[in-house]
Amino acid sequence: MSGKVKVAVLGATGMIGQRFVEMLEDHPYFEIEGLYASERSEGKRFGDTLKVRDYNYKQETLDMKISKMDVDHISKACRIAFSGIPSELAGPTETELAQKGVAVFTNAGSHRMDPHVPIIVPEVNTDQFCSIKDQDTYGNGGYIVTNANCSSTGIVVPLRALNDAFGLNEVFVSTYQAISGAGYPGVPSLDIVGNVIPFISHEEEKMETELAKMLGTYADGEFKYAGFKVMANCARVPVIDGHTESLVIDMKESPSIEEVAKVLADFRGEPQKLGLPSAPEQPIIVRAEENRPQPIYDVFAGTPDRARGMASSVGRIRCSNGYYKMWVVSHNTLRGGAGGSMLNAEYAYKKGIL
Repeated sequence: MSGKVKVAVLGATGMIGQRFVEMLEDHPYFEIEGLYASERSEGKRFGDTLKVRDYNYKQETLDMKISKMDVDHISKACRIAFSGIPSELAGPTETELAQKGVAVFTNAGSHRMDPHVPIIVPEVNTDQFCSIKDQDTYGNGGYIVTNANCSSTGIVVPLRALNDAFGLNEVFVSTYQAISGAGYPGVPSLDIVGNVIPFISHEEEKMETELAKMLGTYADGEFKYAGFKVMANCARVPVIDGHTESLVIDMKESPSIEEVAKVLADFRGEPQKLGLPSAPEQPIIVRAEENRPQPIYDVFAGTPDRARGMASSVGRIRCSNGYYKMWVVSHNTLRGGAGGSMLNAEYAYKKGIL
């Protein structure tokens, strides 16, 4: 027996599920008990379902067999379920697992706006973990913790740093989102090659509400949303991995560009203080080059190796007409996907919330 916490990966044949598997290899806290997907994948070898193309899995991982989703079995065998299943299936499945005493760390959006379910990015709002105690299933040991939408995740850490230092009035964000954000196989090539699609269903609404929820507070059994306004425009672009986001920000104070850059570069959160395995040593990397960040160069930002793709890269910081402008690049299926939930579970483990 390894002494590690047994975990299930739900949706192991999908892109996010396979990122979970990637991050669980040789994990110091967690050990995969089983890989789960729909019955049409039952019995398949994990290596025969691969969609992640930039990581080499161990042979023993490739040889693991996919099992059909079985909530009763998972609840008996695992303390944690990492959920990468589609939202329409995630809602009832995750609820049932929590009812059976499982801690669910999910990438799906089904429960993000539930009254007592937190959207956690640990550098930003670990104080909101307390909301799980108000979930009906908590007494049984089960609860649900969500990560944020992939486009919200990339900018919420820089926004937290700026809000703490200077205060935020308004945030205008335009996103240029990678095709992998649409799941595998993404967007049909005839639609996306040489094109920009200026619509992603419900994405703008998600960003405007999720950012306010995460940067708000939880007290007296309810979330109190942050007071600043968020306006979002979202587009899909022909990039494989890495969301690029343009920020225009109105702040309460008027810092110099140098002060803004220093606040961002110096920012550290709870994951860095606790030394969590998947936490980037520097969660915000400030680029001085005039043409950075770019997905092709910066999508895998973050050290050590286990934290590759877990940092946000910020560049082209400038001020115009009283507004501060900058660009951000982050990895949408690592930091904005499986990595976000992995970091949430690591925090829960380290703080004894499991």
